[in-house]
Amino acid sequence: MEPSHETPSAPKSKTLYRIGLVFIGLSVILWLFLPVIPFLELSTGMKASIAAGTLIAAEIVFWVGALFVGKEVAQKFKRYLNPSNWKKRQEVQKEEEEK
Repeated sequence: MEPSHETPSAPKSKTLYRIGLVFIGLSVILWLFLPVIPFLELSTGMKASIAAGTLIAAEIVFWVGALFVGKEVAQKFKRYLNPSNWKKRQEVQKEEEEK
């Protein structure tokens, strides 16, 4: 009997990929919540605790999502969100439009 080379978990991996994308999206939402925290009517200590917890949770959720979607997708997403790459991307788009 020869071993089967088929991957019976193909639907499972697609599901995990989607779950990973949801986790990465949740991470972005947590990061977007950070600027709201200073305006909450809480004590300074509570605001600091919530901000720290949100930062930690956002990173954990991102990396769990990165495990599900794969290293390449996570790196591409981080590069996309990095503000230092925004100007480079605009320059590339302008060069492509000129061609």
